[in-house]
Amino acid sequence: VQLQASGGGLVQTGGSLRLSCLASGRTFIPYAMAWFRQVPGEEREFVATISVSGLNIYYTDSVKGRFTISRDNAKNTVYLQMNSLKPEDTALYYCATGAAQATMDSSLYKYWGQGTLVTVSS
Repeated sequence: VQLQASGGGLVQTGGSLRLSCLASGRTFIPYAMAWFRQVPGEEREFVATISVSGLNIYYTDSVKGRFTISRDNAKNTVYLQMNSLKPEDTALYYCATGAAQATMDSSLYKYWGQGTLVTVSS
């Protein structure tokens, strides 16, 4: 499975961005999908995850009420709508898949995208 993330960019505080992640390859296998983020020099951080059905969704506390994860299984794509962005959201955002269930544990995701950079200016 290959993952291609896009949609990152530079935005001012309070602005919005929508990240997309297209999965290709053996996508007939249904997997949970997730977003993680990483600031250089820091550990990768869980952001959000969504189950195959879309019924189970989890967020890290810092993004609850501002970020929304969704998926379109027909298009093999997962999205992350990010609103009310803050400078502390600045990071390289990675999409991941390959986990059987929605989980915050990064070690359970088999496949990772290359990352898309989000920069929020103050």
